[in-house]
Amino acid sequence: MLIHSDQGSQFTGYEWSDFLTEHNLKASMSRRGNCHDNAVAESFFQLLKRERVKRKIYVTREHARSDIFDYIEMFYNSRRKHGEANNMPPLAYEKLEEFKQRSV
Repeated sequence: MLIHSDQGSQFTGYEWSDFLTEHNLKASMSRRGNCHDNAVAESFFQLLKRERVKRKIYVTREHARSDIFDYIEMFYNSRRKHGEANNMPPLAYEKLEEFKQRSV
């Protein structure tokens, strides 16, 4: 799993590096002064929090995982319209693009 962060001191220290190694995670870091590469992830997490997680209390981690998986796979990717995808859900947009590529 890839963990993307900025270059803040909490993400550049040995303690963080050791944590990533311990949990078989790989660090990804934006270039200094480049705030735009986080924009897509930050937009997604803002929507996830606002549309699904806000004001919810999950009894277990498994319940949280299941609910968030449901949001992503059953709603966000398949039904939620995205402005950058011609107001189509991502899966429908991808299928359209695949069809266009095969038609050429």
